[in-house]
Amino acid sequence: MTPRLCPCSFADVAQPDQARIVALNAHHFLKNNGHVVISIKATCIDSTAPAEVVFAAEVKKMQEEMIKPHEQLTLEPYERDHAMVVGSYIRHKA
Repeated sequence: MTPRLCPCSFADVAQPDQARIVALNAHHFLKNNGHVVISIKATCIDSTAPAEVVFAAEVKKMQEEMIKPHEQLTLEPYERDHAMVVGSYIRHKA
């Protein structure tokens, strides 16, 4: 039985390798142009680096895994060093 592909995926895992986890889920479960929403907590990934540097590195990892970011916003002043990234998964290159 073929797995059913989903139109969207959300992740709030607070792990150092969360971009990899999101990418694995996208590769297995998302349709082409399916949407990804990831909550990034910078201190869980690298507590020594500035949050902006961590966010940029995570977005770069997502891009390398065929996830095209559309929007990124921080959760300040509600949550310090948190950001949300919304993107789409490109299963097949055009």
